[in-house]
Amino acid sequence: MVNYRRAKVAGACYFLTIALQNRSSDLLVRHHLDLGRALRDVQQRKPCRLPAIVLLPDHVHMLMTLPAGDADYSSRIRLCKSRFVSALRRRGDVDVRLNAKGEANVWQRRFWEHLIRDEQDFAAHVDYIHINPLKHGLVERLEDWRFSSFHRYVQAGLLPGHWAGGTEQAVVHAGE
Repeated sequence: MVNYRRAKVAGACYFLTIALQNRSSDLLVRHHLDLGRALRDVQQRKPCRLPAIVLLPDHVHMLMTLPAGDADYSSRIRLCKSRFVSALRRRGDVDVRLNAKGEANVWQRRFWEHLIRDEQDFAAHVDYIHINPLKHGLVERLEDWRFSSFHRYVQAGLLPGHWAGGTEQAVVHAGE
């Protein structure tokens, strides 16, 4: 088995991607309320901030900032995945099966993580997160994709409503 080495810096910000096993599924947007509840539950149980997030049909990109002295983003991702699967199982309208290890057939086993190095890296990942619905051809205008923190950035005056990841940069700071 491969031994993954993950960056672990207490109080840092991380870019994270979690994906469904079935990359052609739209399960995440169909059950966005369940995923939202799972994320809020994670934040209550294991405090963290999500400065930017986008929910796509089959994967989620997010920035997660951890509290000082805490480098455990893995348990937060595990809890989010678990809460979402539990919600789906309670619904009964999604075929959730467990394998011999007790793992559900919903999420890919692992996730992608990147330690945010500085404010420029933070801004680049905010841009990447927000441009994703356009990149995947889900909408022609970002303001039409409702499952994104893009709308918070527009309301806060950090991005114009017509922004599309070109020369305009998000006016945000890694500490926010």
